[in-house]
Amino acid sequence: MNSGVDAPDEEASENGAASAGKADDADVPDAVDVVGVDEAVAGGSDESAADGTTHEPETQDSAVERRAAETPPDVRLQVRNLRKSFGGVVAVDDMSFAVEAGTITGLIGPNGAGKSTTFDCITGAHEPDGGTVRFNGEDITGLRPDQIASRGLVRTFQIARELPEMTVLENLMLAPPDQVGERLWRSVVPGARRGVVEQERALRDRVWETLEFFEIDHLARQEAGALSGGQRKLLEMARAMMTDPDLLLLDEPLAGVNPTLEEKLLDRIHDLRDQGYTFLIVEHDMDVIMDHCEHVIVMHQGSLLAEGPPAEIRSNERVIDAYLGEDLE
Repeated sequence: MNSGVDAPDEEASENGAASAGKADDADVPDAVDVVGVDEAVAGGSDESAADGTTHEPETQDSAVERRAAETPPDVRLQVRNLRKSFGGVVAVDDMSFAVEAGTITGLIGPNGAGKSTTFDCITGAHEPDGGTVRFNGEDITGLRPDQIASRGLVRTFQIARELPEMTVLENLMLAPPDQVGERLWRSVVPGARRGVVEQERALRDRVWETLEFFEIDHLARQEAGALSGGQRKLLEMARAMMTDPDLLLLDEPLAGVNPTLEEKLLDRIHDLRDQGYTFLIVEHDMDVIMDHCEHVIVMHQGSLLAEGPPAEIRSNERVIDAYLGEDLE
């Protein structure tokens, strides 16, 4: 209230208060929190009592509830309207899809369709120009790769990126995040080093279990750079599993792998799926996609062309014309 203005009488004050209450109710924003909603509803109840009528208060979800509703509980990954350009070239154009928890989902498309760029945008290697990426209900769009990996979303690459001069065992020992030995003082101070040693012992046991699961335990002492292409793929997947992920994005995991190791990799993927892990796989071998995936997403020129179960994709005329060819009919 400005100074120099006469104070209004009591009746005017009461009318002014009522008018202010109505104005406050009218100005409640859409994203108001739960407390704000309760206050607005309470104000509306007073007004209804004054004129003798009864109105049902409008309900409004909180921002947290609305965000939770955007991602169903059985969806591990949700990509919406993802876009990425490099100069004047549009690599990913308004791409949207979802990956359900506990499934093996295939992502296919001709060379240049935008599959690897989509992976890069999901995992933080590239920052999208638009759209959102939600993982386990959380918006992770634009986070760094290490931040995304620490949340349980991990990827492999077309060309395995092992540490060649370290042994296979050492490659896996380095993979788990937040190891206490990463802090220099804990590694050198006598009293603190005990915790480092205890954790490394437990970690080594887990590494041996993982090596045995992928049937590469006989290679544990061998330098990673001396492995064959297929063995490197097994190592990379084993190293990814050491981070304890919820979702693995595998970029052409079978490229350059001989048939024996290919079967071994596919067996491991199915075993892990049965344990509750989720996979999104880019692969050019259509027999692998059609025989091993529950759901298939097809990209063409950066956009979603089709998606559905393998049998439906196999017979989709648009997919056949754009990519698969007559041999899949």
